[in-house]
Amino acid sequence: MTDDRAILDTVERFLERHVRPVASTLERADEYPHEIVERMRELGLFGCVIPEGHGGLGLRPSTYAQVIERMSWEWMSLSGIINSHLIMAWIVNRIGTDRQKREFLPRFATGALRGGLALTEPDCGTDLQAIRTVARREGDHYVVNGTKTWISNGIHGTCFALLVKTDPTAEPRHRGMSMFLAEKGPGFTVGRKLAKLGYRGIDSAELVFEDYRIPADRLIGGVEGAGLKHAIVGLELGRVNVAARGVGVAQRALDEAVRYAQQRRTFGKPIHEHQAIALKLADMATRTEAARLLVGKAAEALDRGDRSDYEAGMAKLFATEAAVENSLEAMRIHGGYGYSPEFVVERLYRDAPLLVIGEGTNELQRLLIARRLIERSPI
Repeated sequence: MTDDRAILDTVERFLERHVRPVASTLERADEYPHEIVERMRELGLFGCVIPEGHGGLGLRPSTYAQVIERMSWEWMSLSGIINSHLIMAWIVNRIGTDRQKREFLPRFATGALRGGLALTEPDCGTDLQAIRTVARREGDHYVVNGTKTWISNGIHGTCFALLVKTDPTAEPRHRGMSMFLAEKGPGFTVGRKLAKLGYRGIDSAELVFEDYRIPADRLIGGVEGAGLKHAIVGLELGRVNVAARGVGVAQRALDEAVRYAQQRRTFGKPIHEHQAIALKLADMATRTEAARLLVGKAAEALDRGDRSDYEAGMAKLFATEAAVENSLEAMRIHGGYGYSPEFVVERLYRDAPLLVIGEGTNELQRLLIARRLIERSPI
């Protein structure tokens, strides 16, 4: 296993030297960070959780979560470029056939082939069983028709874990769902880039499939009807990622607020000496530390290979809400300056709301947590 401390130190240096000077400019322009992505490839970050035997770094999820926290502290959009990609890789490593692992994981690890997770549709978000994209078997191929939306890496990515219906009449509905490794080609087009409030730089796009032919051996795991299960396996890692992003954003908001509270003076003293500001800083710090501990616990469950939807749900729920609350408090502490794009807190305020929506809304997390709680505590 790669030396975790060395990886984290390398990531810190990379972020400081190559991301910090340009992040705000790229974010405001909503410009894809090509040069940064190339450096991420060189560092092996597209292979963070891919086993070393397949060319990856072989990081434990707990170390990966720390990488994402640091990355999100600097510029959250970068974490999305590898998150969706690594969810796809995680699914293949956990569930894919031996041939799929041999063929795809080494290319995923180098970033030569990169992309993400294609689940969401125009009329389907949280309720994945309502997807309408259909794959029909024709000999040794499937023919896919449908549309996906809000797909991260949709424009610059080249391969996606694609969730479809192989049996639209199946009951219960999840038994008719399957997942494929879909590389771009004839019949697979990018509809449009979608504009966003925050989380800029990373491309979010609409993907359109019109009689797109995909080889049958790209069916993940080689068995129809397990697509929803595959998505859930991937989202366990995804929720740890999004929770770690929440910690990074919450910590950055806290750090910016603490610095400004010592620089800004009113009524003859630094504003941190005013009780109203001091109370905000204390709450922000407590939220951040509590979120970090929850993320660590969820990631360690994944390290052990345990079922982690309970822990990951709690981490995702708390850490992302902490990001939203801290970003707002940081803006209030900065006053009018916090409303200006010249200050980082304005970006944090726009980025944070995505986290309570992505990888399953926080309302859904509460329902999942409650369900698992009852399962764990029968009477």
